[in-house]
Amino acid sequence: MRKLLFALVFVLAVSSVNAQAFEGKEDMKFQIGANFQDNGTGIVVAYDYGLGENFSLGLSSSYVLGVEELINADFGDRIDLKARFNANLGSVFQLGDNVDIYPGLDLGLKNFGGHLGIRYFFSDGFGVFTEIGAPLAKYKTGTLTPAEELHNQFVFSLGASFNLN
Repeated sequence: MRKLLFALVFVLAVSSVNAQAFEGKEDMKFQIGANFQDNGTGIVVAYDYGLGENFSLGLSSSYVLGVEELINADFGDRIDLKARFNANLGSVFQLGDNVDIYPGLDLGLKNFGGHLGIRYFFSDGFGVFTEIGAPLAKYKTGTLTPAEELHNQFVFSLGASFNLN
């Protein structure tokens, strides 16, 4: 996993296209992709709105579609909704206009967590993203059932990113 992430960062850093990964204040991004975690895979959607040169606020939601049969997961276990804060650092690291690295924090229905993502835009409107996330503090303490562990563990996501400006 670490080698894959390093390779992706390297490829994105050395490529250059005239596209804007994060424009700063009033920038709007929409992402949709796949979500991978232990015991299930699903779909993730996110919206980020730029409030300053290097930070944005947004919302994300994910729903686990493919859950292993042994887990008795209902709708409430499968879905999560989060408010998120991103520090958009592509310009700080001078990676080019088409690349953005964004560490951030999120406050969701299941936990308080952190994430690290990378966006790469091929054109002004379309790009790809990858993101990892993990809970920093879970709301439910003690032993979690396998269904409760959904969204309360390390998550890897990848998909398409769209510029809405």
